[in-house]
Amino acid sequence: MFAKGIAVVAITRRGVETALRIKAALSSLELPCLVFAPKKYDQKGVVPLDKKLGEFIKEIYSKVDAIVAVMASGIIIRAVAPCLESKLVDPAVLGVDASGRFVISLLSGHYGGANELTRLIANGIGAVPVITTASDVMGKQSVDELARILHLSIENPESLAAVNSALVNGGRLVFVLVGDVKVPTNKILGYEIKKADSGKQAIEIVNSFDAGVIITKETLPKDKLTKPVTILKPKTVIVGLGARKNVSEDKVIEAVNYALAHVNMPLERVDRLATISVKKDSPSMINSAKRLELQLDFLDVESLRAFKHEDLSPDSKLVEQKIGVGGVCERAALIKAGKKAKLILKKMKMNGVTVAIAEGE
Repeated sequence: MFAKGIAVVAITRRGVETALRIKAALSSLELPCLVFAPKKYDQKGVVPLDKKLGEFIKEIYSKVDAIVAVMASGIIIRAVAPCLESKLVDPAVLGVDASGRFVISLLSGHYGGANELTRLIANGIGAVPVITTASDVMGKQSVDELARILHLSIENPESLAAVNSALVNGGRLVFVLVGDVKVPTNKILGYEIKKADSGKQAIEIVNSFDAGVIITKETLPKDKLTKPVTILKPKTVIVGLGARKNVSEDKVIEAVNYALAHVNMPLERVDRLATISVKKDSPSMINSAKRLELQLDFLDVESLRAFKHEDLSPDSKLVEQKIGVGGVCERAALIKAGKKAKLILKKMKMNGVTVAIAEGE
């Protein structure tokens, strides 16, 4: 998560000091971030601001995953207000006082990850996390929080208010998995978990509860729903791989598991692995895929070389000289992720293995 980066913005000298502490905490977690502040507070590690705060926020709003504002809450609220669109697309917005005593989740707490980021920053700088979403206060998981954790898209966001209301008000809720969808059910708390062979059966189940959630790849007839129901669709998750010639299968598996943990991605949510066709006879690649119980797809050099995407890292001249293309894992992941694919983890190197993770519709 936060692959597009985190913008930490300060407007006072003391705020800059706190912003740099936040940057250090995020860097220790390998989360990409930049600190911005007015030119008069320019110093090492700070990108100087040459425009008004409102103009800057408008410029970066859709380009980052999170904005951490080290300033009074009222200032950042006024700055982001003209940019607000939807909890499904707005970045996480946090407020931090200049002294770094409190970290406040302001916007996109669940689906945008603001609540999680609030906890991480507060822990990193020794501050008090302030989270006010009802489900978190009551120790329950909202539907949008579950969608984020399980990497699912929300098909009918207009249902969220009613379903989350039923949750926090003690209603009886059900979580229905349709067909072959895979999610780690141990991460689902506060719901009865059921399985259904079809969308029709799922609707029958959920209509006997106060509210519910259905995970399905089907298109459901919403007019058949008599109770508040949020419909979630699994996103396509692909792990792209590259590896040195003699790397062991244990090293491949170790790298995959490390990469998945880095973005809080359950193995159950991975659809398949992908790599370059020159690895089609590689025992380490083939055997690691079998042990992970995942299909391994091979892409030819020409397809990888021709692929263009804004998320791709700069090519490696050394890799290009060896195999004919400047990078494998990111390209392979993005190609197989399909429609509206994006990298949620850029290439990560570990013990002779490179791993990237892409997510698509």
